[in-house]
Amino acid sequence: MGLGYIGLPTAIIAAKEGGVDIVGVDINPSVVEQTNAGHLHIIEPGMEEMLREVVNSGKLHASTKPEVSDAYFMVVPTPFKGNHEPDVSYVEAATRAVIPLLKEGDLYVIESTSPVGTTEQMAKIIFNERPELEGQIFIAYCPERVLPGNVIYELVHNDRVIGGLDEASTKKAQEFYGQFVKGTLHPTNARTAEMCKLTENSSRDVQIAFANELSLICDKASINVWDLINLANKHPRVNILQPGCGVGGHCIAVDPYFITADFPAESKIIAAAREINNYKAFWCAEKVKNAMLEFELKHHRKPVVAMMGLAFKPDIDDLRESPAKQIVSRVMQSCNNADILVVEPNVKSHNVFKLTDYREAYDKADIVVFLTAHKPFKSLPWSDDKVILDFCGIFKK
Repeated sequence: MGLGYIGLPTAIIAAKEGGVDIVGVDINPSVVEQTNAGHLHIIEPGMEEMLREVVNSGKLHASTKPEVSDAYFMVVPTPFKGNHEPDVSYVEAATRAVIPLLKEGDLYVIESTSPVGTTEQMAKIIFNERPELEGQIFIAYCPERVLPGNVIYELVHNDRVIGGLDEASTKKAQEFYGQFVKGTLHPTNARTAEMCKLTENSSRDVQIAFANELSLICDKASINVWDLINLANKHPRVNILQPGCGVGGHCIAVDPYFITADFPAESKIIAAAREINNYKAFWCAEKVKNAMLEFELKHHRKPVVAMMGLAFKPDIDDLRESPAKQIVSRVMQSCNNADILVVEPNVKSHNVFKLTDYREAYDKADIVVFLTAHKPFKSLPWSDDKVILDFCGIFKK
């Protein structure tokens, strides 16, 4: 249920590596049509060839509605609401869609990142609708932990945490994933598995917040943060991450709120990290606006500004919760009639921003703002004739 950045690769890998017959379900007819035609609607190296193979062999087909199966996997988004409250309505909708199809012996698994207790909550919904199934089906939670751009390898080789509502459910889910996962399958209970996913991403968020806070301090102290971190990491027990323009994506920028919403009094460091990483994007936008004002005062004309990157991390097309996109929007909204060139080499077009080729934008720009460290950007030469704001370490200056 869900053919997005995780659901579709999981369906393809299970079909190819595990030989499982897969029905991929998505409410977007375009996604279903593209999938059945063997066209990948996301960017993931090497995966389109695998998609064509499993579609042509009949191991995978897509539909807008679920079909009777032996196992059902919820791999739909879990965004947060405006007040940073987790929204599990997509998981609930996907669950309700399969309830009429469930039968004795079936396996139901949530992969979507979820607040603690979601698996139990969905089980109650299932058994309220189908009380005869209580004790007759297997229910578990198994979060993904893959890196976009390396999904083919990581879906197979990464360890997985599998938490059932009971021991039998855990074992049943392990049997399924064991068909294509070569990593270790670690058994636990559903609540621990749910918290494990949130903990992993909250830990990353805290570590990134430390690096971003360092970048703010170093800017004020006139210290090159890239050199500083490189030197500090020479210590055998220090491993500071690289700073950026904030934190984005549907995991690290979202999952900590699932903890802070349920445990506000206890999650002080996690909450502070979210504030720091959110503030970093605001700080970057203010830096750009100040640079534009200084240029105009010095040269008596408005600058041409190249905003380099919209994706939340390098070399992918995923713009979800992207701080780069937020920065571009904030700068454009505050600077009327500014000549701003927006660059995202991994996206063909955007419904809000007119996109420019990265080489053309770099050549034309008076001010170059590096927001995402895409590989093509690293081939660009440093230019003393331009004002370069390097928020993601292209030049490490």
